[in-house]
Amino acid sequence: MRPNWNEYFMMTAKMISTRSTCNSRPTGAILVKDRQILSTGYNGAMPGVSHCVDQPPQDGKPYCFRRVVKAPEADKYNYCKASHAEANAVARAAKYNIQLDGSTLYVTLAPCYVCLKLLATAGVKHIYYEYLYESTDTERDKHWVNVIKESPIETFEELRVSEEALDFTLKSLEYPTSRRRLAEY
Repeated sequence: MRPNWNEYFMMTAKMISTRSTCNSRPTGAILVKDRQILSTGYNGAMPGVSHCVDQPPQDGKPYCFRRVVKAPEADKYNYCKASHAEANAVARAAKYNIQLDGSTLYVTLAPCYVCLKLLATAGVKHIYYEYLYESTDTERDKHWVNVIKESPIETFEELRVSEEALDFTLKSLEYPTSRRRLAEY
C-alpha cells in the first residue's frame, strides 16, 4: 500500500521533526509545490546558540529555557530559544531565493498565530497539520479561526497518515531498504 501524496509529505514532515532540538514540542515542516519539495524546517535554536536538548535536565525535567525563566504562557514565544519549524522552512526558502507563492505546507503541529501570518504573507495557500495547536485562551482561538477564514490561505486541515501507509513505510525503513522484492529469474 503505497502512501498517497498527502501522506508521503506528512511522513516526510514527521521524519524532519526528528532533527528538532526542542524538548517541549519537536516539530517538522515541509513546503511543497507541484509535488516538489521547496524547503524544510524543524524547530530549534538559531545557528550558534545552545539547544535545549543539549542542556542538562532542570528540576528532574528536560531543559526548556522559557520554563526555566518562568515565562508567562501569553509570552512563551518571546522566551522560547527555538524558531518554529514553519518559520525555519520559510527562512530557508528566502535564503535560497525559493518562491513560495501557491505552495502547500505539511507540518506536524498546526502553526501558531505568528507563523500563520508569516505563511500567509509568504504566499502559502494550503496548510495540512497532524496535530492541532491547543491553547488555554478560547477567545484568542476564536480570533485565530476567524483570521484564517479571512486570510488568503485556502486550506487549513488536519491530516492523519493511515495505519496502512505508516506500516508500509516503517517496514520499508528496515535495513536493507532496497532489498530485492522479486525472486531472481
